[in-house]
Amino acid sequence: MASRLNPYLNFNGDARQAMEFYKEVFGGTLALNSYGEFGQADAPNADKIMHGMLETAGGFTLMGADNPPGMESEPGGSYSVSLSGDDEAELRGYWEKLSEGGSVSVPLEQQMWGDVFGMCTDRFGVPWMVNISTAT
Repeated sequence: MASRLNPYLNFNGDARQAMEFYKEVFGGTLALNSYGEFGQADAPNADKIMHGMLETAGGFTLMGADNPPGMESEPGGSYSVSLSGDDEAELRGYWEKLSEGGSVSVPLEQQMWGDVFGMCTDRFGVPWMVNISTAT
């Protein structure tokens, strides 16, 4: 197996909903494993996600989990998830779904470098950057 680099997102109890949302956005195969499945069946967080992984036909891999009790995460800390390419219809479709119910900090529009670019934070507090390359 080749090495790969992909985002791993942390959530404060809504990882299942977030990962199911990302499956709606990107499609693909979603695997979710709860804390209960890994030996913590009687714990208060047994139904929370210990590890989730979404793999898409387009080659995206997105992982996420709920933090264990006592470990809180700060949504949108010091990262953004970047989507880029030249398939305008596909990327605009992702943008529409990701920004719905969230907030837009930079509208998806032509920028001074020539590409169409935007920044939003989805309804789960995850920041996204979308860049649509334009032909030169």
